[in-house]
Amino acid sequence: MKSWKDVVVSPEATLKEGIERIDKGGMQLAIVLEPDGRLAGLLSDGDVRRAILRGCDLATPVRQVMNRQPTTAPSSSSSEELLALMRKKILRQLPVVNEAGRVVGLATVDDLSGVVERPNWVVLMAGGLGTRLLPLTETVPKPMLPVSGKPILENILESFVEQGFRHFFLSVNYMAEAVRAHFGDGSRWGVDITYLYESKRLGTAGALSLLPGRPEDPILVMNGDLLTRARFDNMLHFHLEHGASATMAVREYDFQVPYGVVRLEGARILGVDEKPVHRFFVNAGIYALSPAVLDLVPKDRFFDMPSLFEGVLASGGHVAAFPVREYWLDVGRLEEFERAQQEWSNEDEPGD
Repeated sequence: MKSWKDVVVSPEATLKEGIERIDKGGMQLAIVLEPDGRLAGLLSDGDVRRAILRGCDLATPVRQVMNRQPTTAPSSSSSEELLALMRKKILRQLPVVNEAGRVVGLATVDDLSGVVERPNWVVLMAGGLGTRLLPLTETVPKPMLPVSGKPILENILESFVEQGFRHFFLSVNYMAEAVRAHFGDGSRWGVDITYLYESKRLGTAGALSLLPGRPEDPILVMNGDLLTRARFDNMLHFHLEHGASATMAVREYDFQVPYGVVRLEGARILGVDEKPVHRFFVNAGIYALSPAVLDLVPKDRFFDMPSLFEGVLASGGHVAAFPVREYWLDVGRLEEFERAQQEWSNEDEPGD
């Protein structure tokens, strides 16, 4: 068991304080305790992201967004019983409580099973032309442009490796050999890399038709021009927890209208909203897909991710949104590329 006292938070703490405790504790949750030490609930990474989707602000009390009835285990439980319960409930952490309902420990799957490596396939889309980054991409493919002294794609790969992923597929097209010459078979990073060669541009989902069969576990797909500190293991857990066929990472985007917006009813003015701010969730370019979804991808045809998600919805599948609250940057234009040079090396901690 890991030490759990560093992730304790009060029910009256703000959501912002809860997020800080989750990030600094490194356990993907905060334990919410009443003043007398009894367990009030748990605030998981998934609870935080669901609260964001509901529009909760950072001043919202933890009590309003926590799980009030979390699964717990008695302190008399053996390691085998704890691990069996977590696997049955699809949990990664489990509070251990005494007869009075007070927390005395926190069991984790990693501590009990010793399993670190993840079996999930990771597909990185690295075949784009990068026309918005010309003239930089005249001689270097976009994913190979350097940020903090190494290619964008290498930064992405290392983020996955740090989180236990070992099986990678790189979809390549434009200047494919430059990518392969740098990454080889992946042994330099202790992983295996297979290349998916697009003879023509297949879009953000079409290259999935080149995968060698269907895996047993959900796969992660990510655009090769993104820099993020997102927890991909959290995204997979979120995907499974929600029983989703496909999950899309989304990013909150604010747009301020630079004028006073007039509300009308016919010719009558009902009011004027001065420079209102509209908030949207936009596609963040990271996806978790259950294996069966691969059957919806046509072979040898341009096919993008929005079309795949529409196909999942049309077939009756459940589609989920996973809000990315950590650092995220689409390095698609010269302005973002220059911004990445200044920001990425300083983003060592989760969050913005």
